[in-house]
Amino acid sequence: MVNWESNVFPGILGRTCDRPCEPACRRGRVEDEPVAICRLKRVAADNKGDVNAFMPQAPKEKNGMKVALIGGGPASLTVARDLAPLGYEIHLYDDQKAGGGMMRSQIPAFRLPESVLDEEVGYVLNLGIHTHFNTYVSSMKDMLEKDYDAIFVGTGAPKGGDLPKLPGRWDCKTNNIHLGIEWLASVAFGHTTRIGKRVIVLGGGNTAMDCCRTARRLGGEKVTVVVRSPFKDMKASPWEIADAQREDIPILNNMPPKKFVVENGKLKGMWFEQIAAVYDEHGKRSLLPTGEPDVFIEADDVIIAIGQDNAFPWIERDLGLKFGQWDMPVVDKHTFQSTLDKVFFGGDAAFGPKNVITAVAHGHQAAISIDLYCRGESVYHRPPPMTNLISQKMGIHEWSFDSAVVTDLRYAVPHVEKQAALTNRTLEVELGFDAPTGFREAQRCLNCDVQTVFNTSRCIECDACMDICPTSCISFTLNGEEADLRTRLSAPANNLEQDLYVSEDLPTGRVMIKDEDVCLHCGLCAERCPTAAWDMQKYLYQVSKAAPIWNISAL
Repeated sequence: MVNWESNVFPGILGRTCDRPCEPACRRGRVEDEPVAICRLKRVAADNKGDVNAFMPQAPKEKNGMKVALIGGGPASLTVARDLAPLGYEIHLYDDQKAGGGMMRSQIPAFRLPESVLDEEVGYVLNLGIHTHFNTYVSSMKDMLEKDYDAIFVGTGAPKGGDLPKLPGRWDCKTNNIHLGIEWLASVAFGHTTRIGKRVIVLGGGNTAMDCCRTARRLGGEKVTVVVRSPFKDMKASPWEIADAQREDIPILNNMPPKKFVVENGKLKGMWFEQIAAVYDEHGKRSLLPTGEPDVFIEADDVIIAIGQDNAFPWIERDLGLKFGQWDMPVVDKHTFQSTLDKVFFGGDAAFGPKNVITAVAHGHQAAISIDLYCRGESVYHRPPPMTNLISQKMGIHEWSFDSAVVTDLRYAVPHVEKQAALTNRTLEVELGFDAPTGFREAQRCLNCDVQTVFNTSRCIECDACMDICPTSCISFTLNGEEADLRTRLSAPANNLEQDLYVSEDLPTGRVMIKDEDVCLHCGLCAERCPTAAWDMQKYLYQVSKAAPIWNISAL
């Protein structure tokens, strides 16, 4: 429920998230791999039991205001999850048969089982949401003429990238050249059930990885991914690339496409140029021909997965809703409000393709704005997040958190046997951690949520904390300018993006300086301190949400 409160889709994100949080994990500073934060969310979701009793309920008496959500993806569902408990009447429109948006149409079932998707989308829809599925909204003007107090657009980035000017692109008469996201949707909804034996997938992003792995399951015996950029510049997540390679899918890099080869209207293959990436002194990349012969690859089908674009053909341009660069709506980055006050955007529809967790974050913030707007408040008068600090001291040498710091490599997530996986596109490949393994993986956490809090008035400058610190992150020295201080610490403080923790002046004229970039939050400083000048306090952060507890006028 802690996960659900914030990210709304623990079981979905625990399987599919891009993991933007993990690069910041402190365990990654000790060993190469951070704590498996993403997969631990799945552990929590898979082992939760029945949580229906803990879910919020929509009040029987509504507040008299109606909100329309266009698009049934993660952003819209998050808005619904935040506003329905406040008494809003929510109407959700989507052209698919069920909620989930791109989570349903573009994430293959072998990564995200339909049962998990249905369950977590259902928690939101069960809040009394009025659903209008199999309904394509063709006119914003028509929506504005309905009696909605606000409209949220969460239609994603539904237009697949193409190569319209590549020679031969339009010569194929047998429908064997596909756009990645459209092809994945066709597979997801059962319209496409097979593909040719020889398949080329163009692109180096996560969609390309989903396409090549899906093609293997639909009969592709020789599936080849071809990328125009170097391997290290591929946009796909490293684990998605590794999963594709585990299924014997070769990835050819530095090969931009030159033309499709079509004979008598039938696709035969593609020609590719060979290039090399050259970087200047500023890191800018140029792709230059190597002079080597072009490469021909035979293919029965080609899947183009080179990106996604937004498309708003259904929004009339005379409504007061401005569009800017790339034909994107002009949207405030903080309030998610458009230039038409009652219309809000979020997710990929707001600022272009990102990921599910970004869409959820947008949904939370857009819901705040919609609530403020509907109540006649300024959308810029936003509630703060909830934060607190609570001491974890339980006794003389007892803490309420596990403070042991040991070398502990990340646990591997088990996978189903490869041959079985490749013969069933709905068989989930990752088995996930069982509960005991999940517990052991969680033990790798270095307690980022537990902060070292220093009380200057209690310090007797015995320097015991500095002596016992295993990473030398604590220093006592004379104060000075930051650049000078960084040269006089016990351990080098080279990460300029990490602020130093500097105390007030001590009786000797020195200050205590701690480098959070090096600290492991082990608690040894607080254990050793004879005067309790150090304390370990748990930090809790809850993202701002639309909620009746906020007295906006009093802020």
